[in-house]
Amino acid sequence: MKLNLNIQPLESWLNIKNEPLIISGPCSAETEEQLLSTAHLLAATGKVSVLRAGIWKPRTRPGEFEGIGSIGLEWLKRAKEETGLPTAVEVATAKHVEEALAAGVDILWIGARSTANPFTVQEIADALKGVDIPVLVKNPVNPDISLWIGALERINNAGITKLGAIHRGFSSYEKSSFRNEPMWELAIQLKTLCPQLPIINDPSHICGNRELIPYIAQKALDMDMQGLMIESHIDPSVAWTDAKQQLTPAALEELVSKLSLREPDSANEAFVDKLAELRKGIDKIDDVLMQKLGERMAIIEKIGQYKRDNKVTILQVNRWDEILKKGSAFARALKLDLGFTEKFLELVHGESIRRQTEIMNEGKETADVTEAEATPVNIIETDAK
Repeated sequence: MKLNLNIQPLESWLNIKNEPLIISGPCSAETEEQLLSTAHLLAATGKVSVLRAGIWKPRTRPGEFEGIGSIGLEWLKRAKEETGLPTAVEVATAKHVEEALAAGVDILWIGARSTANPFTVQEIADALKGVDIPVLVKNPVNPDISLWIGALERINNAGITKLGAIHRGFSSYEKSSFRNEPMWELAIQLKTLCPQLPIINDPSHICGNRELIPYIAQKALDMDMQGLMIESHIDPSVAWTDAKQQLTPAALEELVSKLSLREPDSANEAFVDKLAELRKGIDKIDDVLMQKLGERMAIIEKIGQYKRDNKVTILQVNRWDEILKKGSAFARALKLDLGFTEKFLELVHGESIRRQTEIMNEGKETADVTEAEATPVNIIETDAK
């Protein structure tokens, strides 16, 4: 099912010509000198399309620097006048929206914490009614695509048609090299549901450190994302917030210069014909895979019936361990990614458990209802007292 969003194309927003779209600037506006100096250096690169800066910073715990506040909007306004760069800030309340609009901010974005709260998003949406301004919506902190979609819909319903999403990764209990797990599949799902929706990647918040940013930035462009939001500070070593993930303007220029831009399609007929031929091969294999999965599930259902008739539990840990070890060994021999193989086997196993559970409980619900209907009314009344 496609999302029914009324969206204008990205190139019509601010007449931005840079490709990809690069939004950059400090995580936080700290001082007027810091912001203006960073802005001038970023403008001089010729790579940056929009200047960003955190004005209000919702922190996880109180006592940390929570943004310079409204005075930073005046600094941002001056930076725009001196460099010609459009500006962008995060808003989390209706008051933020009003102040940002009054200061002439060009683009607003909604942060991950705000996206997770429909009340907050609706408050922002109400404040935006009747306003013509680009709005970007970051994914929620947790991997919940419905919350992301809901936030986009609320803003769109307020009349905002210059609408985009920011993919900044998701919180996860699993330890990894990233601050926030990319979970690319969720961004892909959103793009599939709404192909016309511009998606900007935020490698700074995904990585949490500057060393990994080039890798994520390139992968985002390879995934056909329309731009990047990368934090930049004149001297990241003394930044008041998120020092490890900010780049100097010079480092940002070098990174952007090394990025490879690839087209989503090609007009080369030979390429198109060869790609179509290869895809036909994939389609045939996919058909066989689906057929074999269907055959596997048919056997699973027979096993479920056999277990039910012989009063044997559904889950048998030894058998699952055997499948996992055998599958992992086979995957290594076929040079398949071990993580992918384990996830695939877990999905298949989970569906097998679900089907056997249904078989085990066939007729049980009816029996429970019959028993409840046969319960004397006076007993229910007595228990209720």
